[in-house]
Amino acid sequence: MKNEDLVVHLARFAGMLRAYGVEVRISDELDATKALTLVDLFDKEEIRRVLHITFKIQPRDRMMFDRLFASFWVGGRAESNPRVPTAAPQARGVTRPRPYPQGTIQAGNSDTSATHAEDQSFGYSPDLVLRRKPFEACSDRDFADMERLLARLLPRWTARRSRRLTPVRGRGMPDVRRSFRRAVGTGGEMLSLARRARAIDDPRVVVLCDTSGSMDAHVRFLLAFVMAFKRIARRTEVFAFNTSLVHLTPWLEPARIVRTLERLASGVPGWSGGTRIGESLVEFVTKYLDDVVSSRSVVVILSDGLDRGDTSGIADAMRALHSKARRIIWLNPLSGDPRYQPTARAMQAALPFIDRLAPAHDLESLERILPELAA
Repeated sequence: MKNEDLVVHLARFAGMLRAYGVEVRISDELDATKALTLVDLFDKEEIRRVLHITFKIQPRDRMMFDRLFASFWVGGRAESNPRVPTAAPQARGVTRPRPYPQGTIQAGNSDTSATHAEDQSFGYSPDLVLRRKPFEACSDRDFADMERLLARLLPRWTARRSRRLTPVRGRGMPDVRRSFRRAVGTGGEMLSLARRARAIDDPRVVVLCDTSGSMDAHVRFLLAFVMAFKRIARRTEVFAFNTSLVHLTPWLEPARIVRTLERLASGVPGWSGGTRIGESLVEFVTKYLDDVVSSRSVVVILSDGLDRGDTSGIADAMRALHSKARRIIWLNPLSGDPRYQPTARAMQAALPFIDRLAPAHDLESLERILPELAA
């Protein structure tokens, strides 16, 4: 969202709220405009909190506000043509039930009704369904849709690469505090606005992806995500392991996900075969640790932790990785099941050296990891 459009978008959103019975005054809009200059406009949740406070949203209007906000402010920016409820609002001052989108159940007092209403709210879309669909339940058509979705998500991921805001010249968000400090030198006259923008970090990520048979239902989706991420984080190195270790980075064509996956499946030894996690990690530490891992690197291991080989070397290899990398994240598709326990021998050996064990069973779970890769 361009800064010069902020007032226009804010006025449109306030008008939408008023049309659906949520009272917003002009003075509230002015307060909101000032407040938004002090927050990160790329952070949707920060925008929501600011507008909730400055618009003085009453408890009875909270649900409607959240639904309208979800339809209007997407990924930290205002939509030009947001989806709105199809039911026409009645005139102000007329007692009427709150409008709901078609196909929803009006929320009652139970948690189940509220959850259902939330799922059917304006944030609900085919994209949301796809992002939450388990990889093992996805079809070839879902994969094609997900490839297109990943391309649309790239700008949003780019915007989240860093939360740090640094001073800039030219375009950027107004920096009110620095502007006032600058005005002190001109007798209190604000001749120009100081501005700030999001710093662009260059994350260093090393991905080790298990391509054994037990990962078959997940691996192409995981690698599609990795290749999409590599388009915005070019210093990402990717390795595959099964019964041996393969450096995948030279094989990758991030703009051609399907073609690349076909080449990998036919050309990488041991693809969809057995697993020797311990031996593969030892090989990585021996051959590549010093060259590709530094104190700024985040090492991501994508594996279910099911090992048919010797696991005795896992602890030593993980210890070496942990001592060199900034952070180790293990993404396990099995941990998407709330009943999952990391009882496999490989997982037990690796756990003491893992900074975070997280699920990797759908696209939404993978997106949650992005801030940790760019931090």
